[in-house]
Amino acid sequence: MTWSSVAEPFDRRRRVRGVAGDPDDDALLRGLYAAHAGPLLGYVLALTGGDRGRAEDVVQETLLRAWQHPEALAPERGSPRAWLATVARNLVRDGVRARRSRPVEVAVIAEEAVAPTGDPEALLLTWEVLDAMEALSPEHRAAIVETYVYGRTVTQAAQVLGIPAGTVKSRTYYGLRALRLALEERGVRP
Repeated sequence: MTWSSVAEPFDRRRRVRGVAGDPDDDALLRGLYAAHAGPLLGYVLALTGGDRGRAEDVVQETLLRAWQHPEALAPERGSPRAWLATVARNLVRDGVRARRSRPVEVAVIAEEAVAPTGDPEALLLTWEVLDAMEALSPEHRAAIVETYVYGRTVTQAAQVLGIPAGTVKSRTYYGLRALRLALEERGVRP
């Protein structure tokens, strides 16, 4: 998925309306793409059973709707990723319903569609945890990654990070507390 494939429908709508490109719109769109397109594509791939073309269309339409409704992405409304994921999931569901109501025109070869492993809801939870991890300080994040993600002992993590073991313990403790708060702010119950 490239930037030009995402930007093309926006440019087309501007040409049809006869509107010049607004720098604020461009900045919003580029920011949405940079921050959310990759993780959103992974999530939608899981929802679509690995159909990359369909997934890219859904991501493109999701970003278009975000561009049309920037108020939905306001920080006081919560995580923009949650809103984007909800829009994407609804688009996928609408597509499934639409295909059920029409006869199949072209058969899809199931062997060509490679679905990523994992439950879509688990992927969404992982996405939220990763988003919450970004809110932590680099020191707390490093301690949690070394001990929980890589499964290292406190002593091993201390060696890798080059800090005393007691510091790893305290950073892990306070980092987990901060992570819990960040998840609760996003509406995720740890």
